[in-house]
Amino acid sequence: MASTNIKDAPMTAEERKVIFASSLGTVFEWYDFYLYGSLAAIIAKQFFAGLDPTSGFIFALLAFAAGFIVRPFGALVFGRLGDMIGRKYTFLVTILLMGVSTFIVGILPNYNTIGVAAPVILIVLRLLQGLALGGEYGGAATYVAEHAPHGRRGAYTAWIQTTATMGLFLSLLVILGTRTAIGEDAFQDWGWRVPFIVSIALLAISVWIRLSMNESPAFKKMKEEGKTSKAPLSESFGQWSNLKIVLIALFGLVAGQGVVWYTGQFYALFFLTQALKVDGPTANILVAVSLLLATPFFVVFGTLSDKIGRKPIILGGCLIAAVTYFPLFKALTEAANPDLARAQATAPVTLIANPAECSFQFNPTGTAKFTSSCDVAKQVLANNSVNYESIDGSGVAQIKVGEKVIESYSAVGLSPEEAKAKDAAFKKTVVDSVREAGYPAKADPAKLNKPLVVGILTLLVIYVTMVYGPIAAMLVEMFPTRIRYTSMSLPYHIGNGWFGGLLPTTAFAIVAQTGNIYNGLWYPIIIAMMTFVVGLFLVRETKDVDIYKDD
Repeated sequence: MASTNIKDAPMTAEERKVIFASSLGTVFEWYDFYLYGSLAAIIAKQFFAGLDPTSGFIFALLAFAAGFIVRPFGALVFGRLGDMIGRKYTFLVTILLMGVSTFIVGILPNYNTIGVAAPVILIVLRLLQGLALGGEYGGAATYVAEHAPHGRRGAYTAWIQTTATMGLFLSLLVILGTRTAIGEDAFQDWGWRVPFIVSIALLAISVWIRLSMNESPAFKKMKEEGKTSKAPLSESFGQWSNLKIVLIALFGLVAGQGVVWYTGQFYALFFLTQALKVDGPTANILVAVSLLLATPFFVVFGTLSDKIGRKPIILGGCLIAAVTYFPLFKALTEAANPDLARAQATAPVTLIANPAECSFQFNPTGTAKFTSSCDVAKQVLANNSVNYESIDGSGVAQIKVGEKVIESYSAVGLSPEEAKAKDAAFKKTVVDSVREAGYPAKADPAKLNKPLVVGILTLLVIYVTMVYGPIAAMLVEMFPTRIRYTSMSLPYHIGNGWFGGLLPTTAFAIVAQTGNIYNGLWYPIIIAMMTFVVGLFLVRETKDVDIYKDD
């Protein structure tokens, strides 16, 4: 079959089935992946209860982070298989691996039953989930793009881009439904297992659909001509001509896309609950509504990219986000917690400390101990969303709230009991003082401007749809068929799993260091602007590329 016949053919029933099946399967993949994050607190009690607090905390954090850390390795493993044996069977394996791992979490005995084997097995299952997700996205995007008619790849791959949002929404829906049906006590005891066990039905549907699908026409044609890669990893990353494109894709497209995505869909929720003190259920509902309103824009911008190009939409999204994040998040504070906004403006707080005592509190595993009087003071102020100005001093750090001066303490050399007592007393004094200065303990529901909050959150998610909607088509078009699966998967998962995944901890460290709750936004702004500049000069437009021609 000639390549022109493939690319110019109208969308057939089989191709529509491909779009649906790939998107549906990927929704289920994200559903499985998000369940752990949503239920992490309960899982920690079930699987790490018998360990000492420090060890249990480390294991819980490692289990949560493991899935993100190994995603690029999953991209390498399954990308190589996809380029050697085919797209269909490889991403059939990824969904089986993800689905079975998730189901086993639902039936895995807890620590009280099998001891330390429980958290160890749980971490192994999380690693398998991360590996599977690392292979799933590249397979789905490549498979759909290689089936889509020329001139409509952006529109059809955009459906894949909706799946992370839909998977998150589905996981929250199943959890909420189960909680409501059986009650909170039963859910904490055994009901948390239900969403994991239910996933076996989703897995069965996905596997049944994927087994009935055909191999992608581009890969089938290449295989018939004997042009498949024998060593996709060395071709992708061992040859500068292709490695250069991988690096350009990472720094000129995906890094910025990753931080804009995490800011709009994850950091916004974190900011609402942690910085603005909006209660969890309300914040989840507000974010869910914004996701529902904005999700159709994935397809809108994917379709638009077929007409005007991928590059201007993705880079435009990075630029607009970078320029507007500060005013939008300040408006979010005014709308969600006006009392906090007023206190920040009228009751400035000062930290007087020796700069040599002050660390940059970057703590991606959550296990580092910050014990100096400066670091202790910074953490308390950051946790209470207090903006403050730093002044150089000497000796023990002091916090000045209005005319009141509160002396911090150093935890160095203290016994655990002494440190705990000092910490409790210090926190109480600081919290009481900032409350007197007008800093609220939590957002007042009566003053919460829900329509405005939803509007701002929706706009943030629309930025996500701009950078994320066209990205799958563009990554597919940047690489030749013989190494496409491998080459596109790695930059995607480094950009999203590492650049995006580090956003919450990096942002908190910046907030604690600078004393301003908005300064955490500098991380996504700087990365997005880097991507805009690199992409502007080094990324070429791809919408008219013939992906059936293997260069």
